[in-house]
Amino acid sequence: MPRQTISSGSVFERDMAYSRAVVDGGFVFVAGTTGYNYATMEISPDPAVQAEQCLQNINQALTQAGATLKDVVRVRYILPEREDFELCWPILRKYFGENPPAATMLVAGLYDPRMKIEVEVTARLPGCT
Repeated sequence: MPRQTISSGSVFERDMAYSRAVVDGGFVFVAGTTGYNYATMEISPDPAVQAEQCLQNINQALTQAGATLKDVVRVRYILPEREDFELCWPILRKYFGENPPAATMLVAGLYDPRMKIEVEVTARLPGCT
């Protein structure tokens, strides 16, 4: 299977020269994704709302690659404020509760101070061994 790149059309991808996701070797590697609604380029100030939007954005990239959130095997959460992480847990359970991936949470600054969470995932394509 040849390497495939996937774009959401976000200005960030264009300006920073990266792909939303790369499909290679039976895996889908989804870049760090924030809570922007890429259609409107708006972002909520609420960390939980941003987490929901992150996972919707990621799901769109996975769908383009032929995978779903159920195929995620690894997730990294990056938040500037550790206190915001617990606010996101109900959203994370909603999307990953039945098939939890390996996970890491890091506290680090993000590009835009309005960003409350960034999520990066790796998924295995269905049917790949």
